[in-house]
Amino acid sequence: MWSKTPSFLRNKYFIALFVVFVWLLFFDSHSFFRQWRTHRELRDLRQQKEFYLEEIEHDSLAIDRLKNDPDALERYAREQYWMKKEGEDIYIITEDPQ
Repeated sequence: MWSKTPSFLRNKYFIALFVVFVWLLFFDSHSFFRQWRTHRELRDLRQQKEFYLEEIEHDSLAIDRLKNDPDALERYAREQYWMKKEGEDIYIITEDPQ
């Protein structure tokens, strides 16, 4: 039986290296699959960070515009909170989803 097996499978160093490789690939706390999952999560978190940094920049500009421009503040109040001046009527037109 042993004579038909290839010589590298009978080599104790190859067997030890193979066992260590399998252990590191599947069972170790820093296994390949955990590293891959962590790398993917890190990539997703970096994308979220970029998105939120852009949102912060956009919101900061909007806040600055609202603080310094009274016309922008009035327009924002009318559009978002449907505020009106005394004696005005507001008509809200919505599209009917079909």
